[in-house]
Amino acid sequence: MEDNEIPNDTVHPEVRAHINSLVSALGGFSVDSDDDKYKLGDDALEVLRDLKKWIRFYDEKTNRMDVARCLAEANIVCTDLLQILALWPPSDNDSKYRSKIALACYELMVPLTWPIEKDPETMTVNHHRHLPVLQLAQLNYKRAIINFDAAQILNTAIRVALPSMALPIGDRTARDQGIIKLILYFLRNIAMISPPPGVNYEGDESQISRSALIDAFSFQDVFLTILTIASNMGEDFRTEDVIILEILFHLLKRVDSSKLFVSEKQLNKIKTDELTEAMNKEAAMLRSYNKKAPTRHSRFGTMIWVKRESGRTVTVSGQDALLDPAARERKMDSTKTFKAPRRARKDEADKELGPLVNLDERARQQLKEFVSDFLDSGFNPLFLHLQRSIDREAGHVLESHKAQFFYLVSWFLEAERVRQQANKDQKKPSQPASADEVNSFNLVAAVLQPEMIITLNRYLDRSYTDKNWPLLTTVMRCYTQILLTIQEMTDSGNEEDEEIADNLLSNLFYEQTTHDAIANIARTYKDQGFEYLDACTELTHTFLRILEAYSKQNVDMQVRSRRRTRKKKKAKQAEVAANAGSGDEDEDLVNPVSDDDDEADARKAEHTTQERKFNFAQFATRFLPQGVVDTFVKFTHFYLDLSPEQLKRAHRYFYRVAFKHEMSPMLFRLDIVSLLYNMIKGPHPLDPSTVGKSVFKEWEELVKQIIRKCTKKLEERPALFVELLFSKEKQTAFYLEYGYEKQTSSSTNPRPGAELEFKDKMLEKAAQIAIVVGVLLDRNQTEWLEWVKKTLQETESERRAWEAAEQAKQMESTGGVGLLPEAPYTVIHPSNDKCRTAMFKNPHLRLLMKLVGFERLAPTLDETPDSVWIVPGRLSAYDLKENLDMINKAEFEPPTFEAGELAEDQLRRKSAATKAAPRKRAAFDDDDDDLLDDGEEPLFPVGGPTARKPDGERPKKLRRKRTTINSDGEEVEEVREIDDEEAAERAKARKQKQLEKLRKIKSEMYVRASDDESDEEADREFFAKEEERRQKTKAAFGEPTREKEKPLGVEKSAWERLLDGDDDEDEDDVVVEKLMPKPKKAAANRGSKRKSDVADLGSDEDVDMDRDDDEEENTADDESEESSTPPPAKRTAKKRKPSKKVVDEDGDEEMASATQTSDRTVGEKDDGVDEDDDDEDLPVSAPVRRPRVRAGFIMDSSDDE
Repeated sequence: MEDNEIPNDTVHPEVRAHINSLVSALGGFSVDSDDDKYKLGDDALEVLRDLKKWIRFYDEKTNRMDVARCLAEANIVCTDLLQILALWPPSDNDSKYRSKIALACYELMVPLTWPIEKDPETMTVNHHRHLPVLQLAQLNYKRAIINFDAAQILNTAIRVALPSMALPIGDRTARDQGIIKLILYFLRNIAMISPPPGVNYEGDESQISRSALIDAFSFQDVFLTILTIASNMGEDFRTEDVIILEILFHLLKRVDSSKLFVSEKQLNKIKTDELTEAMNKEAAMLRSYNKKAPTRHSRFGTMIWVKRESGRTVTVSGQDALLDPAARERKMDSTKTFKAPRRARKDEADKELGPLVNLDERARQQLKEFVSDFLDSGFNPLFLHLQRSIDREAGHVLESHKAQFFYLVSWFLEAERVRQQANKDQKKPSQPASADEVNSFNLVAAVLQPEMIITLNRYLDRSYTDKNWPLLTTVMRCYTQILLTIQEMTDSGNEEDEEIADNLLSNLFYEQTTHDAIANIARTYKDQGFEYLDACTELTHTFLRILEAYSKQNVDMQVRSRRRTRKKKKAKQAEVAANAGSGDEDEDLVNPVSDDDDEADARKAEHTTQERKFNFAQFATRFLPQGVVDTFVKFTHFYLDLSPEQLKRAHRYFYRVAFKHEMSPMLFRLDIVSLLYNMIKGPHPLDPSTVGKSVFKEWEELVKQIIRKCTKKLEERPALFVELLFSKEKQTAFYLEYGYEKQTSSSTNPRPGAELEFKDKMLEKAAQIAIVVGVLLDRNQTEWLEWVKKTLQETESERRAWEAAEQAKQMESTGGVGLLPEAPYTVIHPSNDKCRTAMFKNPHLRLLMKLVGFERLAPTLDETPDSVWIVPGRLSAYDLKENLDMINKAEFEPPTFEAGELAEDQLRRKSAATKAAPRKRAAFDDDDDDLLDDGEEPLFPVGGPTARKPDGERPKKLRRKRTTINSDGEEVEEVREIDDEEAAERAKARKQKQLEKLRKIKSEMYVRASDDESDEEADREFFAKEEERRQKTKAAFGEPTREKEKPLGVEKSAWERLLDGDDDEDEDDVVVEKLMPKPKKAAANRGSKRKSDVADLGSDEDVDMDRDDDEEENTADDESEESSTPPPAKRTAKKRKPSKKVVDEDGDEEMASATQTSDRTVGEKDDGVDEDDDDEDLPVSAPVRRPRVRAGFIMDSSDDE
């Protein structure tokens, strides 16, 4: 008895009793009849709806799994729901009752098959009790669904959604959208269910394998449905893109695309080679063991004593200790124990995608046909729509969808390249390609666009900054496959493809930030797992190889970099300190600005975007630091498990470091040397028969050369004996390689002093000169004032003499004096080097020189300390004399200012905005002047991927950045790495946001119970009873009864059709019920509204399916909206009651509002209102009428206004 009561303790007895009674009332097999068919209960439809409510309001509302556990123990899916679906034959598609029953069954199966997620923050003891049972139950559900013989369950699901899918997108109601998503989520759940790690499935795993799933999808027309939806994405389907993405991801995850398009003969050869490789690996292990195996019989024991150098004796047991000293040392090392520091356990669910999937021949052929058809027709529409949804961060896009998007892009690009190669091998050389044949690269053109490159770079930076390693792994895989695809286009021999590939590579390699991101990723690997390590090294190898080839073809390759224009103040202070006492002040120490300008200077320095010539040799040094070397060393540690391509990848990097860049000391570390030696001569070396003789010879030669160079350097530089124990910086490695330190010379050109301006721009020239003279006097810089005066005097006398000579010439030639020609300019000579430096660095002296008319001889060139200054010929002797008088007057009568201000306070540094003069753009000018205020480029050009306009001003993103000094002495801004705590907080915030989206999506699975109340007789009877009740109520209050009339705001013909049951629509709109029902409004707010099924159409429990997503899509696709908007219904201009709910002919609910119209005055009386209300002459307010909206479209007519 106790054993029977144990299972009942896991679930409340009352809950179990209710669920079991409902399952019993659903139906069963009749004992009396001989047809052995399932018989539905009398209230089967209501029972299914009650079970759905139990799941919704008990399990999901209380965060429990009791109802799902009871249904799993009752085996309702296998014994009831599948049998009910088998009662609806394909020939009986017109049966509405059967279709309603089938829809209710799928509404129940979707939450039962919904993926179970383990969230440590929300899991309770109840979850740990039910999770193993429900996971095994879901495996049984999947086995029963895809292997059910009596009916095609997946095909039946498609039949349920087919009427809704056949409608144009503008004619679909919320119910149609809900049915389509419900069925797609059911297919997603079936594809997603797999045996969880650590759970032993007792049944036949071949029945739930990927091959069985692919066979079921192909046989039951699921692949055709996916192709139909994907090829029409953006036109007939919109928010269903992420569900198709999930189905494809769980269908193709870990499937080797390289084996998909090979012939059966080639596949057998590949499998034979893999088996031979495994057997050779096993034989190599046995040979390494038998080489030093014990020679004595195993019954004889061995124990020896080993005397160490310190005199200590160590006991070693085993016959292998007798072989040689190296074997004894390994024996002693194997007995040592190391207790690693304990670290927090990481989530293993995101680390691996699972093992490789092996498909049988039937499933491989079916998947091959589906992938070929999908690439031909559905890839571009689906992934173009997905990319735009991800770019605008649509509400229906989850965080996991982004990783799945990049994973599938890389998978399909690799599959397309393999298919293209297979077609080339099968096609005879004598058969040229036809002109009408579609180019293979056009089939994947949606992900080979500049917009895709922008998206890729953005998520590469974002995932690295947020330390979202699973997403970064998929982005790196996608980046690698795009590079390889572009390389295939370059080598295709088609001029058009080669031109497109060249443009794509120029866009990929144009941004310096992309180069920095890849170098940082390769340098900062720690313990993110082998998948991340493999993707990181593959991207680094591919990026360097293709970039090197591209830079050789394009010698004048340019890259764009963003950097800070201002040097660090410490460097400036050092420069000024060196020139102390010489009178030349630095622009930061000479403070001609006020407190306001100090605040402006403290703001972020101006960003400049400049192009520079790309130098690959200099860029490749970014991959020489010890961090990058350690990344490839960790990758090489798995050399016994690496493929020949992966081994070649590591070999090319070590060869590049040791010989191309001549930085072999970076590899001179004991653990690296030991690893390289063990790969060739160690106890477990590489096997030539496994990795290939060519690969083994390459590694053997590389290791020999590196060890030879190491021994040679040890003889030349004994300091290397100490450096073998440590990692090395590039400077240390350079010294060990060449014997001297690397000489670095600064090529930074000095910059002139800061440009100043007057705060009051309305000052006259005399006042301006007086202020500058006052500043020089306050700073005791009278020597520069005297030099300017002397220069003006000498130039004025020369200019006056020249003018007199010119006048004399005119008198001789013409007999009169006319307009004099422009005089030749006069070169200004500084008195000494100190004066030359002041002319270049002193901002106040430079301002005075400009005020009196001095100019540079070549103003378009960059200014240097040796730049030539002149007095232009347009200045006459009178002008020079006037400027000299202004200086003399200001010198003897310095200006005074209010509130004790100084002359220096009247100046400020000229801002960067006013310093850069606007220039006229030529027709061929393609410089990048359209940067945003924050220095970032717009993501898309005008008329780009989406026509949606932003709702408001985009807030500036706060980026955590740091600055470093480059070789030019300028500050380069880099994104700093966030710590683990901040990354965990960001991940927690993203996870919380995803949970909210998931709750919303899961709540949209339900179809409202009132969707099936469409019986004409019942409707006619219901409205007749309601009219009778209304007449009785009015008679009881003494009101005169009259004929029924239409509600205000609805046309009479439409209302009469609804009362007479002439509505052609058989079913109402489907709405989605939220997970947590909202609290109902108080009865006082409802007034005297009657409670009926019509009023319940707008109950708080029901929310329109995907209303938000549809509105978002409608704003994004204006053309579709114009074409699919139904014509607005005409409305009368009568005054309507403020709180009366009416229902139009489409079943949509609207709120009648009291609007004041022109044909009705305030004093007029409403029909149906007590005459006592006329006694009170109160002002009537005109509240704003709520627009009538359906599926995101406004149905109101503009005639009301």
